[in-house]
Amino acid sequence: MKSILRYLEPFYPRMAGGFLVKVSGTLLELLLPYILSHILKNVVVQEDLRLVIAWGCLMIVLAGGACALNIIANRMAVWVSRNFSEQLRRDLFARTLRLSAAQTDAFTIPSLESRITTDTYNIHNFVGMMQRMGVRAPILLIGGVAITLWMDRFLALAMIAMLPLIFITISLIRSRGVPLYLAVQRAVDQMIRVVREDAQGVRVIKALSKAPFEHRRYDAVNRAQAKEEIHAGTVTGAVNPVMTLLMNSGIVLVLALSASRVASHQSDPETVIAFMQYFTLISTAMMSMTRIFVMYTKSAASARRIAEVLDTPADLTVLPAKDTSFCQDDSAIRFEDVSFSYHEGAHTLSHLSFSVPKGGSLGIIGATGSGKSTLVKLLLRFYDPDGGTIYVDGQDVRTYPAEELYEKFGTTMQQDFLYAHTIEENIRFGRDLSHEDVVRAAKLAQADDFITAFPEGYAHMLSQKGTNISGGQKQRILIARALAAHPDLLILDDSSSALDYRTDAALRQALAQEETDTTVVTVAQRVSSVKNCGLILVLHGGKVSGMGTHEELLAQCEEYRAIQQSQMGGALFE
Repeated sequence: MKSILRYLEPFYPRMAGGFLVKVSGTLLELLLPYILSHILKNVVVQEDLRLVIAWGCLMIVLAGGACALNIIANRMAVWVSRNFSEQLRRDLFARTLRLSAAQTDAFTIPSLESRITTDTYNIHNFVGMMQRMGVRAPILLIGGVAITLWMDRFLALAMIAMLPLIFITISLIRSRGVPLYLAVQRAVDQMIRVVREDAQGVRVIKALSKAPFEHRRYDAVNRAQAKEEIHAGTVTGAVNPVMTLLMNSGIVLVLALSASRVASHQSDPETVIAFMQYFTLISTAMMSMTRIFVMYTKSAASARRIAEVLDTPADLTVLPAKDTSFCQDDSAIRFEDVSFSYHEGAHTLSHLSFSVPKGGSLGIIGATGSGKSTLVKLLLRFYDPDGGTIYVDGQDVRTYPAEELYEKFGTTMQQDFLYAHTIEENIRFGRDLSHEDVVRAAKLAQADDFITAFPEGYAHMLSQKGTNISGGQKQRILIARALAAHPDLLILDDSSSALDYRTDAALRQALAQEETDTTVVTVAQRVSSVKNCGLILVLHGGKVSGMGTHEELLAQCEEYRAIQQSQMGGALFE
């Protein structure tokens, strides 16, 4: 919780002002029962109506002032909690973007989504509640107890005797509350994961008539989440009825004692009336404190989850250049004995060594799971290799600041995305690019023809994920995005799978003619997409089973030859 509350430091002056306003309003509330007691005991007996009205008007003014001051304080509390949570969400979102791929895998995307939404909302509510009830409730409790002790010590002590039992109850339940709400949030993570998967695969689900199966899968995680919520709610919810029982027991005890004391003339009815009003205020304060307690258990669990992300250290640190070696040749990309595994055990990639000259081209082909996309992730330094060294422009990738490294690349990934905006903005992608840069990239990507066919042209609005265009059109827009900033290295990771052979061939020809200074890495399933590359890697089980040009591999690599023969129909069509 401490790492989260540091976000409140800029708001301390405003919170202090709200605190003073809230204290003033609460103190005015505390005066009302005492003034009522004074009226009944000392003013009414004088039988002066004007005096009674005057004191009554004073009570109205104090009540109105208390109401106004509480409204002002509450508005200040809302302002603080809103801006506090906004900054917290901003930093948490920024931190999630800076997490390495391995760290993101460890947290999982659904869990990160839950932390940015549900967890920050819990903390937002707690901060607001603490400024409203957290100030008012203790003042009512302490002030009410102090005044009742002054009015009638004997009755007050009978009431105070119940307070230790209440605090013990709260402490016992609080110790169990935080772990229970941590379990609730983990269950929420699982539910978000299923919803996210179903939302992304809704078309496949409908096509395969698997909606009933997905309903059952969602019901399972929904019931698990509800079970955890019920368990946590049952335990923490026990506070209210237990407190009500104890407070009502205290009221019964006070009434019994006050009847005896009034009968023996040790107290008077006016004092008892005021005393019961104070008892009501104290009861209200205690109930408010239980609500704060319940919210605290939720927010403490949420704060712990958020802090895990905010306090996660960077694991892909930039190494000093003096501590690493340099590649002396003119290669744009060089792998030297690189091995990598996602988990301990068998390597996903094993002992890869190759180099690609500047302006050259590299094709990577192989069966599903052979390590093609993993190679690209290592090149982009989404992960660090377990062994070996990767060089970009002769420099170890670990010595590049992330921004400097990524500026060199234009990349399309297998699971790339489009967002709900114009085609031009999807290609520009928030970068400082001119309209001419966008059009040039679209022409290279073979996308200009279908874009200009829309009535709005480049201002045509895409739906979320580009669902209002075809798969091939989507891939060409993504390729245009990668080309728009004139990258030194262009990575096309299975980015032409939805293109017909003619469009794919036209794209590769345009790249060869127009992007002569750009090093191109093409990851593909089709031989036709890599056959013209200067170097082709054939991967099998994370190892290089063949390396060379198209002609060399046809002559020397059985696996490459088998892929070529299995796709001969497509090659003949081309």
